[in-house]
Amino acid sequence: MIIIALAIIAAYFIGSINFAVIFTRAFESKDIREHGSGNAGTTNVMRVGGFLPGMLTFLFDALKGFVASILGKMVFDYVSVNYNITWTAPLAGAYICGVACIIGHIFPLFFKFKGGKGVATCVGIFAVCCPIAIIAGLAFFALITILSRYVSLASLSATVVVVVLATVFRTPDTPEIIQIICCLIMAFLIFYKHKGNIKRLVAGNENRIGK
Repeated sequence: MIIIALAIIAAYFIGSINFAVIFTRAFESKDIREHGSGNAGTTNVMRVGGFLPGMLTFLFDALKGFVASILGKMVFDYVSVNYNITWTAPLAGAYICGVACIIGHIFPLFFKFKGGKGVATCVGIFAVCCPIAIIAGLAFFALITILSRYVSLASLSATVVVVVLATVFRTPDTPEIIQIICCLIMAFLIFYKHKGNIKRLVAGNENRIGK
């Protein structure tokens, strides 16, 4: 249990590295949380700093989700093999550490608990946990973005697609309840962080790409 706890804590600290803040300060000498929408995420970085820092933010946010999930997978695999604990299947570790990572991303210890919305980080997490779901989710995200030009709507729609597919394409040796709970937690956190966007979408005054 100590090994598992350390892996979860490490995943949270990985998530707490906020690349939106880091790259905006590096390229623009600004705190992204004080400009644009105030969100420390890819879209706002692109608005404030341009394409390059925005894409770097997306890639590194996705990478930290990927690394955290790989860490969880490796640690849980080690525990299950050496200590014969049935619920510590490798993919269960990927999901649990993925949740810890996204919590760290949204509430980062290093940046006064004010982080991003978790979408890019989830891309990296589900690239480990359920590649089929994230491929479909990214395709759906691109489609909705092109049709509506609402990044927030595309993000929320893709989140639903990914969560549904991840619960459908379950891994037999991983406890079903762990997969479902972790997927629901990540979806809840993303929708919670988008509550302002949801209100603006309903009111019809949400910003579109290019506006």
